[in-house]
Amino acid sequence: MEITLRKAILEDLPAILDIVNYSILHTTANYNYDVQTLKIQTQWFAMKQSKNDPIIVADYNGITVGFGTYGQFREKIGYQYTVEHSVYVANEYIGKGIGKLLLTELIQFAKLQGMHVMIGGIDAENTDSIAFHKKFGFVENGIIKEAGFKFGRWLDLLFMQLILK
Repeated sequence: MEITLRKAILEDLPAILDIVNYSILHTTANYNYDVQTLKIQTQWFAMKQSKNDPIIVADYNGITVGFGTYGQFREKIGYQYTVEHSVYVANEYIGKGIGKLLLTELIQFAKLQGMHVMIGGIDAENTDSIAFHKKFGFVENGIIKEAGFKFGRWLDLLFMQLILK
């Protein structure tokens, strides 16, 4: 399977939207309830571009099968060197190494941008994502109990951190 990573373009937004909406409807990787629209995803894309936040897509034979991005962890100036990332892979491509490619690229890009810390906010029951992040050197930094509510139950949010070198 030949995967190409590249900077996202507007034409990727429908595929990104499908990946995000699947996550919203079927997982606790995204705590949103309502599916996003193309208009909302386009606004998200424009906001990311205006802040120079990367959006990287994984392309398989012309099909966008995953994406990764990050943005400033919090808006106060003191957090300017800390970013929070997201990596999403289309459900039918999970487990094929695409997430690894995307996160590797995001980490390298963050280092080039002079970032110091990368944060992941992960549903505490998502053991696959936790193990995935540990392979990159992320460490658990704390759990916010019952921080989210989805699918009729309270969800704990685990923060994981990687100090970039």
